[in-house]
Amino acid sequence: MTLILGVDPGSRVTGYGVIKKEGNQIRFVDCGCIYTNEKEAIPVRLQQIYQGIVAVIREYRPEQASIEQVFMANNADSALKLGQARGSAVVACMNESVEVHEYSARQAKLAVVGTGAAEKAQVQHMIKRILNLPEEPSTDAADALGLAICHANTYSTLSRVMNTRTVRRGRAQRWQEVP
Repeated sequence: MTLILGVDPGSRVTGYGVIKKEGNQIRFVDCGCIYTNEKEAIPVRLQQIYQGIVAVIREYRPEQASIEQVFMANNADSALKLGQARGSAVVACMNESVEVHEYSARQAKLAVVGTGAAEKAQVQHMIKRILNLPEEPSTDAADALGLAICHANTYSTLSRVMNTRTVRRGRAQRWQEVP
């Protein structure tokens, strides 16, 4: 059994989702949002994100985290704030000894919906169906759960591939992780 924390960072709202992976089964544990006070200075808001992620980690004790990579938006200021929020989440995970993995929003959407160009409503709908939830989670929590599901599926596949021996050019070789 592996507990995975998904994090969709944002300077105003950071979504989180926790799932449990047992064999081929993925089960919902919890999800929600960490809201920062928009009237506060950026350092205070980053601290709120950090403290919120630490609280979730201490409650559920996930072994791994899946955090959305920063994309370059049209607005450089927004991209910078997003990068700072993401940094707070990464440091929170690292300080709590949680293994951090990164995926793009496109990869997460592809894993959940089947297309990397999916709309937010499609992601919410598929998260509800995949995890058998009574209602659709908020967009930020759904994105975080999508990142966790993406990691659960990607990581288990990579683990199997990396532990498989293959014969190539007449000699056995082990797949090796590329740094």
